[in-house]
Amino acid sequence: MEAIIKHVLFVCTGNTCRSPMAEALFRAKIDNNIEVQSAGIHAIAGMPASDGTMEVLNEKNITLEHESKPLTEDLVNWADIILTMTKSHHEMVVHTYPQAADKIFTLKEFAVEAEKDMGDILDPIGGTTETYRATAEEMDQLLEAVLKKIKNM
Repeated sequence: MEAIIKHVLFVCTGNTCRSPMAEALFRAKIDNNIEVQSAGIHAIAGMPASDGTMEVLNEKNITLEHESKPLTEDLVNWADIILTMTKSHHEMVVHTYPQAADKIFTLKEFAVEAEKDMGDILDPIGGTTETYRATAEEMDQLLEAVLKKIKNM
């Protein structure tokens, strides 16, 4: 049986650290039945993924060709589910696109079906490689839960 959720969109602030990392980690787990993209609430179009994000993905032998892009109505409409990195991202996206509120969740909220106050994905920007690794490891576990949940829908 094919998944009902076919299009997954990850959202963070600038679309250079967390959301492209989540996109790449998730893409490495999925088959061709699911498409994944990422965007940023305050992204400047055309920026590369951060060096820390690329370094951590390279350590995992995951390739990512990325140029940042701002969140748009077209991307919101494309997505079957929108997973944000923080509660504030969630609130901003719901405020801007209220018609999509029922498909917007924080990554942690969706992965573990928890309350909305469960916490945010740490922003590694400006941090050490170890900070980026910690963010990637936390995301990787959550993304496993997301994939399992999607496949069981």
